[in-house]
Amino acid sequence: MANERLRGAIIESGLTLEQVAERLGVSAKTVERWINEPKRQPYRRFKYAAASLLQCEMSYLWPEERTSAEVTEAGNAELVKLYPHRSVVPSRLWPQLYSSATRHFDVLVYSGFWLTEDAAFHQVVKEKSAAGVPVRFMLGDPDSVAVATRGADEGIGGAMASKIRNALINYAPLFGLPGVEFRLHSTTLYNSIYRADDEMLANGHLYGVGAYMAPVLHIQRIPGGELFDAYAESVERVWESARPISSPTALGGSSA
Repeated sequence: MANERLRGAIIESGLTLEQVAERLGVSAKTVERWINEPKRQPYRRFKYAAASLLQCEMSYLWPEERTSAEVTEAGNAELVKLYPHRSVVPSRLWPQLYSSATRHFDVLVYSGFWLTEDAAFHQVVKEKSAAGVPVRFMLGDPDSVAVATRGADEGIGGAMASKIRNALINYAPLFGLPGVEFRLHSTTLYNSIYRADDEMLANGHLYGVGAYMAPVLHIQRIPGGELFDAYAESVERVWESARPISSPTALGGSSA
């Protein structure tokens, strides 16, 4: 049975399928499938975007979706703890978090320089590599516009790019370890994200101050929650667009 509510909302909006598809960043055929093949559900981010575009409740367009109150309650349950600044997060929390990783070990930052000087963290990386856990590092491309902009935003200018280069040098002993990969990204980061399986620390970025002064969310994945997955999807998108490097000095060919 077709999704007549979605079809009707599009007609009432005065938009064509092509216009809806363009604004959502998908193809017109994809929108047609959402209407004619309701078992092929859009990703949740597209449901939110479509509901906003068509000025409808998501639960109206897709009745099987939960109410906003249910989503909010699940999101609250995902929050383990809120730290007002990264500087007050116990330093032992990062290696403790990653020591439990068996499937996902991700570090998404611009430089994350402070972490490169943590001997306990280095040891966890080596142990997880030996155990066959995939370890993914995503650092900012020091030659990219995004890094230059972040440096300017923090008031440190070119020092941001220098911090990245120094971080890579500190990580030199980890290059070449089984399962450990490094990539450089040129995306705008709104959070530094540290993921270990179904837990993560998300360090927000605030204009004009370093990340160490910004809040950190300690969150966990729970059934029915959406907060963790929203951050996790962001990590995957950056990973897909980033370029691999094989050594701490292999910085040529910037994508900036």
